[in-house]
Amino acid sequence: QVQLVESGGGLVQPGGSLTLSCAASGFTVSDYAMSWYRQAPGKERELVAAITNAAGKTNYADSVKGRFTISRNNGLNTVYLQMNSLKPEDTAVYVCYAGRTTPWQRQDYWGKGTLVTVSL
Repeated sequence: QVQLVESGGGLVQPGGSLTLSCAASGFTVSDYAMSWYRQAPGKERELVAAITNAAGKTNYADSVKGRFTISRNNGLNTVYLQMNSLKPEDTAVYVCYAGRTTPWQRQDYWGKGTLVTVSL
């Protein structure tokens, strides 16, 4: 059974740090492009960071570049999002995503999300 389970969210003060984890089961994260999305109340879902499958190249939204780092531990089959210098506008539900296209089908998996609140 394919599952993505996020953890690590919570309440943090502005300027603080959090590390989110996305534990995968039922598939191998290094075979997929893995991403973190976020959705704030009243706003559309936004792609925050992504890491490609084999090469592990990373890409970030301009709003988080230089503050967030996406990484992958293949042995633990887990993807991380290290978030530093957090701002109130980073408050959102953060959701993990895995996707790939095979010659036969498109495969997309989503987690349920973890809430990050940045506030005094």
